[in-house]
Amino acid sequence: MDRRCLIVADDPELLDALLRLAAAADMDAQRAVDSADARRAWARAPVVLLDRAGARRCGEAGFPRREGVVITVPGEPAAEDWRIAVALGADRVVQLPQGEAGLAGILADARERAAGDGRAGRVLAVVGGSGGAGASVLATAVALTSARAGESALLVDCDPLGGGLDLMVGLEQEAGLRWPELSVGDGRVRAASLHAALPRAGTGRTALSVLSCARSPHGPEPAAVTAVLDAGRRAGGTVVCDLPRYPTDAALTALGTADLTVLVVPAGLRSCAAAARVADVLAEHARAVELVVRGPSPGGITPDEVVASLGLALLTTMRPERDLAGALERGRTPGSGRGPLATAARAVHERLSGTAGPRRVAS
Repeated sequence: MDRRCLIVADDPELLDALLRLAAAADMDAQRAVDSADARRAWARAPVVLLDRAGARRCGEAGFPRREGVVITVPGEPAAEDWRIAVALGADRVVQLPQGEAGLAGILADARERAAGDGRAGRVLAVVGGSGGAGASVLATAVALTSARAGESALLVDCDPLGGGLDLMVGLEQEAGLRWPELSVGDGRVRAASLHAALPRAGTGRTALSVLSCARSPHGPEPAAVTAVLDAGRRAGGTVVCDLPRYPTDAALTALGTADLTVLVVPAGLRSCAAAARVADVLAEHARAVELVVRGPSPGGITPDEVVASLGLALLTTMRPERDLAGALERGRTPGSGRGPLATAARAVHERLSGTAGPRRVAS
């Protein structure tokens, strides 16, 4: 994908405004002087900005419909503006200068999508089926796996009673925003600004940004969760959300946004009974739910029996890992090395990225 916005405009005042807004969004602009010039860049540009004359020319030239087309007009849009917008498949008609703030947001979003090479970001939600299931550990391991793969990775803590995921990765003393300090304002967050403001585990391209709850009972607001997840998705990155078992408004918001929800269930009778209640909530709010079954099973319950009891697809199993709890307490990074946790994290990451399918589905 080209990283320059395409401008097709004859009106000198509108052209100046569009060039200024593109520059403010740190986005290069390509101005097309005629229809042939515009056609060459039409499909590649992350966003197309047209004035009335430009929209008319593109419509008469029969340009194909595409996303990210904005028609700008000085003053109230006329009926003809809307007709051309429908014909072109334009996302919106923006009145300038009144709509400059909204158009600036569109350009910022387009720049972030272009920075991610046009890839759609993915959002994963991880929920424990019972207390002590290890959902937070798995969520952290998956996020770190994504970061090590060179992806723009963000770990989001949505459990205000979980103690803070910054502790999980040794960032509790690091400067950076936690949920209580994050102000969303108009409901939009720029991904680059968000990553820059958060504490990070690691360095360079493989660093993981962590948005943690503080040591307080107050979690994030739903609107803030939406803004953060949208920012991560726009940038083409991987966002992993650690959710509480109880359905807070923020958790339900994340569930509705996530591409995949993983339910972590220890292979035990009581754990399966508790997980069934959680699965009922997930069925109402999540798009797709799959299981990670964690051993050992004191009573010999098999992963297939867990799958059958919950009626969910099995994504992967996780064998017991010797002294995992102790290693984490001593500062070991979740998912490092070649143990069962790292293997399960890679399986979840591959499933989220679309390179692996679920292993079994309950009959």
